[in-house]
Amino acid sequence: MARPKKWRRVCCLPNNKHFGPLNSSSEMVSTINMTVVEYEAIRLIDLEGLTQEECASQMGVSRTTVQGIYIEARKKIAKTLVNGNRLFIEGGDYKLYDEEHLKSKKRGRSRKKHKNCFVKTSEIVGVLGKNKEEKACKCKHEE
Repeated sequence: MARPKKWRRVCCLPNNKHFGPLNSSSEMVSTINMTVVEYEAIRLIDLEGLTQEECASQMGVSRTTVQGIYIEARKKIAKTLVNGNRLFIEGGDYKLYDEEHLKSKKRGRSRKKHKNCFVKTSEIVGVLGKNKEEKACKCKHEE
């Protein structure tokens, strides 16, 4: 049996999902698809200035996985710019998460403080519960 796919943590979705040349007809231009995970790797490493290790930690995967994701994303961007292709950002195995929960988890906050405030959600990955389902704190706690 194959190993289950590991969900990558992604902070936010791109505001613009379609990029390409302005001066050509849509039928003549080929399309390149970039996953949201590849977009997140580019955002974290190139825009935010994180190392591959820091990016891997934030995305919840190994550094070598991030390296592969990053290389593929850069190739797709290069093909888009050099060949004049359209770039669509969509799809991939990811879960959206709230950066504040990740930061509080790294600071070593106890889950006991949040004992009764966790709920299931498909959009925000917070702290994993005993049954390994996605959970996130729905209340506002003081920092």
